[in-house]
Amino acid sequence: MGTPAGRDAIATWLHDAGIRHRKIAKVLPGGEHKDRDAQFGRIGELIEQYESIGDPWFSMDTKAKEHLGTLYRKGRVRCSAPFEAFDHDFPSWADGVVIPHGIYDRRVNRGHINLGLSHDTSKFACDSFQWFWNRIGKQRYPDATSILIACDGGGSNSSRKYIFKHDLQQLSEAIGLEIRIAHYPPYCSKYNPIERRFFPHVGRACSGMLFDTLDRVVELMRRTSTSTGLKTTVNVIRRMYETKRKATEHMKQQLRIKYDDFLGKWNYVATPQIRH
Repeated sequence: MGTPAGRDAIATWLHDAGIRHRKIAKVLPGGEHKDRDAQFGRIGELIEQYESIGDPWFSMDTKAKEHLGTLYRKGRVRCSAPFEAFDHDFPSWADGVVIPHGIYDRRVNRGHINLGLSHDTSKFACDSFQWFWNRIGKQRYPDATSILIACDGGGSNSSRKYIFKHDLQQLSEAIGLEIRIAHYPPYCSKYNPIERRFFPHVGRACSGMLFDTLDRVVELMRRTSTSTGLKTTVNVIRRMYETKRKATEHMKQQLRIKYDDFLGKWNYVATPQIRH
């Protein structure tokens, strides 16, 4: 209209019109399984069942691996001078890795992280839960008769791998309790409660900070909290884990996993052997 306008005025108009700087949103599913809705319904039923009788249920998953050392990490923090990191993010310049395995208890809004220093394997996932249960979960739920774990269908707790079921059975034996597994359908990991209610807050607590030492990582993650009461505990598992383990025929024959009639590929129970 012939009237000069400065960039600040234009920026204000754009903002008021909802035109802002935005990141690409990762929201489009990579696919949809035909049993998706049925499995979500089953998970909801199981959670309601466990809560009604007072038995615990947990959401479990592994957060992305992080490198230890003076390597760049995304995020900004308020400080008098910027932290200094290497000008390149070569993994060979790292001092090691940390693998955060998380267990989230939605009922009491508490999260726990076991930091692995080796590999994200099924044995690591089961050892992580065993540590958590023996030192935290058992004290929180002393009268538990069964445990429900909701988790994704891939990674260290893959629904398709016999080795996870073998390690799960050993976990059940070790803690002396029945463990029921309910896997989220493919392409639905973002609906796992730990992904929405716990891991984003862990990321926020660590944003922009150097993971230069293991103690620093533990300290930062322990700070994870929210105004709604979320608290976090952290432990380090120093055991080294073997990769590419496969279940032998003997392991498969010894499995006592009981698969549900309804979508048994995603719903099954490990029960400790009764000793006389």
